[in-house]
Amino acid sequence: MNRQMTCGTSSISFQNPVFIQSCASVVSRKEGEGPLGAYFDTICEDPMFGTDTWEAAESTLQKQAALLAIKKNGLTCSDIQLLFAGDLLAQTSASSFGTADLKIPFYGLFGACSTMGESLSLGSMCIDGGYGKYILCATSSHFASAEKEFRFPLGYGNQRPLSATWTVTGAGACILGYEPPPRPDNKTLNTLRNCNICAVITGITTGRLIDFGFRDSLNMGACMAPAACDTITRNLQDFHRKPSDYDAIFTGDLGMVGQTILFDLLTEKGFDISSVHQDCGMLIYDPQTQDTHSGGSGCGCAASVLAGYILPGIIQKKWKRILFVPTGALLSKVSFNEGDPIPGIAHAVVIEQYRVPDMM
Repeated sequence: MNRQMTCGTSSISFQNPVFIQSCASVVSRKEGEGPLGAYFDTICEDPMFGTDTWEAAESTLQKQAALLAIKKNGLTCSDIQLLFAGDLLAQTSASSFGTADLKIPFYGLFGACSTMGESLSLGSMCIDGGYGKYILCATSSHFASAEKEFRFPLGYGNQRPLSATWTVTGAGACILGYEPPPRPDNKTLNTLRNCNICAVITGITTGRLIDFGFRDSLNMGACMAPAACDTITRNLQDFHRKPSDYDAIFTGDLGMVGQTILFDLLTEKGFDISSVHQDCGMLIYDPQTQDTHSGGSGCGCAASVLAGYILPGIIQKKWKRILFVPTGALLSKVSFNEGDPIPGIAHAVVIEQYRVPDMM
């Protein structure tokens, strides 16, 4: 049996659509005050999320997102075959501590802020390969835990340059499956389905490590833009598409600085995505009123915008086909302090509108 699904040099085109059954987003107060505040499922006014430490707070918000996604589909934790999750903290501690009580077989991931794309890619491959009926993909970030891990303690009062981004306190979670989700019933089921319209993953392009030698941890957009350019270029080439074949191309958290660099790099390769490009980090905050400089960042940035804004927009017929390209800067506090450059990575996920036959 020939089930060749590879497409071009580094992409996969799934033979069967992978259905996004449900999704959930949880954010904190600052994100709730931004332009997308009305789209998120849960906005918690307490940045500690009822815990004693920033790290425990992040674990809690990721767990809340995961449980809400499961609940929306009328499932229990025992119905989930695999969990792909990650975060920004050392040894993915927010994910491991946050989801331990769920008792779901767990793969911990680290792709920095690209982790949601990584988890959706791996989850989709498992669904299409028949290795699970339901798979949970989740990730999170927290402003205070990320600043503590990678930059300066909050009490230090470090000045932030205009190129800096603001780490989103938020989490996103999605349930993947091989069958269309059931219709919402406005009671116990709140699945990602609008009448017969669903959202499906039809292809992925796996990112490569791209290192342009940047060393500035307060300019993540510049570090990640070359990786976004590489992945978007290979996606367009592998699938033989033009930028206009996508209704929107969403990068994760390049911000205003990274977006400019991305456009310049893609122009050199013969692509102009300016008319279809949006950046989750530029959508989630209002830089004029919220003082977030270049935009939002963090694993939870792309994940919460995807779950709260993009996926519902697909089933509401706002977009028919989008390219979701979360971007990550693969540094650690050790590598940065030893003077190593910061390589970037970006994973692309093709998400499309799908009409379920009337009998289903």
